[in-house]
Amino acid sequence: MAGLKFRILLDSIDDKEVFRDILINDDYNFEHFYHTILDAFGLPNDQMASFFVSDEDWNKGEEIALMDMSFGADESEEAPIQMKDIPLKEKNTKVRQRFILVHDFLSMWIFLIELHEITTQEYEHPQLLMEVGEIPEDLIKQGPRSIEDMSFETEIDPDADDFDIDNFGDHLDSDNFDNIDDYDI
Repeated sequence: MAGLKFRILLDSIDDKEVFRDILINDDYNFEHFYHTILDAFGLPNDQMASFFVSDEDWNKGEEIALMDMSFGADESEEAPIQMKDIPLKEKNTKVRQRFILVHDFLSMWIFLIELHEITTQEYEHPQLLMEVGEIPEDLIKQGPRSIEDMSFETEIDPDADDFDIDNFGDHLDSDNFDNIDDYDI
């Protein structure tokens, strides 16, 4: 058993640096690591999340999900590994190993994680070694990117007919309806 020292950086649109250094035994699983990260940043444990194994350019690779979210998807596609099923030592074999953690897929809390050191010491519980920066309380409540910060652009065709939802089903109830192709759309 070894101790793994990670730096976990909150990726945000602000220029404010917020990170935590955590030391955890390599025989803990990714789910325990995930809860340790949430505790270190003071975030609630009420959202879906996934780790992604990353390369040195922070590209997302293999997914390690909090739970199976495949919901009976095509069996030819392999479901992601679940956090509870994989120990940290299986994916952390060298210093500088990187991961991306996405917490809350709607608010998109993104954490950049890098393994800084592998020690021979064993630790009974994960340890918070360093805490730099605080997440403002209002940001925790609304998530790192508020809806006001997002811009949505759509193209509206001014020549298009308005869609009348109230009369949408009138043609479908008629006796002449056999096929949608019978309508000139």
